Amino acid sequence: MTQINCTQCNAALTCNVTDISACWCNELPAILPLDLNATSCLCRNCTLAKINTYLQSLYSQPIKIQLAFAKQFKNNGELIEGLDYTMQNSYMVFSKWYFLKRGTCCKNGCKNCPYS
Repeated sequence: MTQINCTQCNAALTCNVTDISACWCNELPAILPLDLNATSCLCRNCTLAKINTYLQSLYSQPIKIQLAFAKQFKNNGELIEGLDYTMQNSYMVFSKWYFLKRGTCCKNGCKNCPYS
C-alpha cells in the first residue's frame, strides 16, 4: 500500500500500486475511457465526479446509444452512492445512469427517468 495525494483535490488516499486488482478504484465500474497519459491517482470523490462528467456527455447522445453503453454495466454489483443514486431528505433518488443500466421505464414518473 502506498500513501499518495489525489492530483485533483490533494486529499490523502491509499493506493495499491503493487496489486492494482486489489485497489479501491476497482469497486467503481470502468466507465471512463482508458487514459494512456494518466500517471497518477484520483480520490473516490474526484473519480466519481470525473465519471459523472463523462456520463453527462453521454446523455446528449440518442437514447439508443445511451442504452447500448449502459447495457454492459447492467449486472455490476452493489449500487454506488454518487453514481447510481444520491440521498435527498433521507430518500434514495436514483440517477439517470441507474435507470439506463436497468434498461426499462417503470412508468412511475421517476425524477431522473431518461425515457420520458
